[in-house]
Amino acid sequence: MELIATLRGENGCPWDRKQTPVSMSVYLIEETFELVEAIRAGDTDGIKEEMGDVLFQILFLMHLYQQEGRFAPTDVLGRNLSKMIHRHPHVFGTDKVDDAERVKQRWREIKQDEKGPLDGSLMDSVPAGLPALLRSYRISERAAAIGFDWDTLLGVLGQAEAEWDEFKAELDLNAAGGVKDRVKATEEFGDIMFTLVNVARLSGIHPETALSQATQKFVRRFKHMEAMAAEQGKSLNEVAREEMETLWRAAKEEEAP
Repeated sequence: MELIATLRGENGCPWDRKQTPVSMSVYLIEETFELVEAIRAGDTDGIKEEMGDVLFQILFLMHLYQQEGRFAPTDVLGRNLSKMIHRHPHVFGTDKVDDAERVKQRWREIKQDEKGPLDGSLMDSVPAGLPALLRSYRISERAAAIGFDWDTLLGVLGQAEAEWDEFKAELDLNAAGGVKDRVKATEEFGDIMFTLVNVARLSGIHPETALSQATQKFVRRFKHMEAMAAEQGKSLNEVAREEMETLWRAAKEEEAP
């Protein structure tokens, strides 16, 4: 905090002095994504560095609001401590819970009690600015919390198959664009993705994590293909499609247990 005060001081850094909470929020988002990437990669040094960067952004924001006279850092920490204690009555109170799912349910109940009667839609509690995949997961969680959900995993799998059929009906494989009606096809494809999010949720899988892992796996194998092509003195874009498929299979086999 002393460092930030110096940067923001009269003889500090011109860039730091001109920042506002809105401008800093952009950097907070960027640094948070970098931290998440380091965590998923298991990069200990990267985690330490990126965690420090995220913490710096938070402290910088605290300083800005303190300068404005709106609240102090201790107000933020005190409020959070009180909230966490209140929302864990099974730890700090007399509540008894049997498993993590019951803890989540009680958390939602306590949170709603804190906020009072619902003003507007239940869905308004999910930030509109979340990445689409994560937001769809949270939206489906909210609906499920009040009982609007599939009874079984088999039911939502059947819905996913039905959505897939509806999407295929909008395809025209003989046309250059590949679809009969792009607006309708986009809608049907979105229905598939939203339903698959629910398949993941009912399977106990977080779709954001699953997609991130699948993307990283593709990137890892693609880089392996590039390395194998380079060993042949070629750039990957100089390799014929059939040879690319051979390299891809080799990259997969390298990862096989």
